Amino acid sequence: MSDAPLTPYAKSLGIFVHGDEDGTPVLGFEFGSDVEGRPQHLHGGATSGLLETAGYALLRKELQNLGREHRLKPINITAQFLSAGKQKTTYAKARIIKLGRRNANVSVEAWQDDRERPIATAIMNILMAEPDV
Repeated sequence: MSDAPLTPYAKSLGIFVHGDEDGTPVLGFEFGSDVEGRPQHLHGGATSGLLETAGYALLRKELQNLGREHRLKPINITAQFLSAGKQKTTYAKARIIKLGRRNANVSVEAWQDDRERPIATAIMNILMAEPDV
């Protein structure tokens, strides 16, 4: 993932690749005015953007490892906000639940200080369409 460019949207949120754990990219962003919602708290849309970006990052990496090329299209994405994000660095990591021929199911968690206490989670159902010729 670190060699793949982030989308303009991800860059606008300040998302960066924090590292790689067992082949899975860990993404993050720093708290700042671009991701602030109510005073001193993360905006839910920014948190959702981080979750979604982490999910797509892992899926793209896995497909690349398998030599598969697809256009990824969201079927649905469900985010759950478990606690308010504070003025801290936020991280996210995804896990592929199911990878089929035409669709994938991905789970993502976001946390700040303690990975065992996520601030948000997401389930992503993604259509993997054939690339345009």
